[in-house]
Amino acid sequence: MDNFSLKDKVIIVTGGTGILGEAFIQGIVSAGGIVGILGRNEKVAQERAAAVKAAGGKAMPLIADVMKEDELLAARDKVLAEFGRIDGLVNGAGGNMPGGIIQPDTSVFKLNMEGLRQVMELNLWGTMIPTQVFGETMADTGKGSIVNISSMASQRVITKVLGYTLAKTAIDAYTQWFAVEMANRHGDKLRMNAIAPGFFLTEQNRALLTQPDGSYTDRGNLVLKQTPFKRFGEPGELIGALVWLLSDASKFVTGTVINVDGGFAVNSGV
Repeated sequence: MDNFSLKDKVIIVTGGTGILGEAFIQGIVSAGGIVGILGRNEKVAQERAAAVKAAGGKAMPLIADVMKEDELLAARDKVLAEFGRIDGLVNGAGGNMPGGIIQPDTSVFKLNMEGLRQVMELNLWGTMIPTQVFGETMADTGKGSIVNISSMASQRVITKVLGYTLAKTAIDAYTQWFAVEMANRHGDKLRMNAIAPGFFLTEQNRALLTQPDGSYTDRGNLVLKQTPFKRFGEPGELIGALVWLLSDASKFVTGTVINVDGGFAVNSGV
């Protein structure tokens, strides 16, 4: 048996209608997994599920907001009715919001506390609530792997993005704490890890990093200067780490954050 295979594993991907979510879906399906595409955009979720099925895979669109437990419970029931179990969860939902960004001309003593709170809740609660819902089912069946999405912002100071930094730092702490707690209560069959992407172009950061003509902004150039590989990541380059963490190939790995960042986290710039 191939330890890297996800054959017949039922895996939920929150944020499944986003750019990175699309890569996660493709990677899981390519490894033989069955994917639940969870997001708020019904049209995109249905299109992606249809594309997976057309290529011979198995997928189910799940229309839900990660902040609404009742919608997540309904999605969980739908998956269990169809497939009977849940083997994995990718907490891909999250992102930045304007209210959590601190511009250089803003006083650090006049912070938008409500804006910061919203970013914290989207990223942290938007990871914890789905874990409560889908993780409980994994515990009931006795096995499962949960993968959270961290960020370089939790490891290096990145200007402006205070809300995102606070949220992703909390994600790292939650990943470690919950991994230990699950192991203490459920043994080695239930695991939690995280992936920390470097800089990938998504709809949320494209305008920050690139000009309309495709050239880089000053901030984009600063990122590339600090990235030893001197380029942004491609969404598909997250798949290897994701499939490894979801598969039995990593069955002795828990509470770990895996950097996929082109060297950004370790580079001093000197």
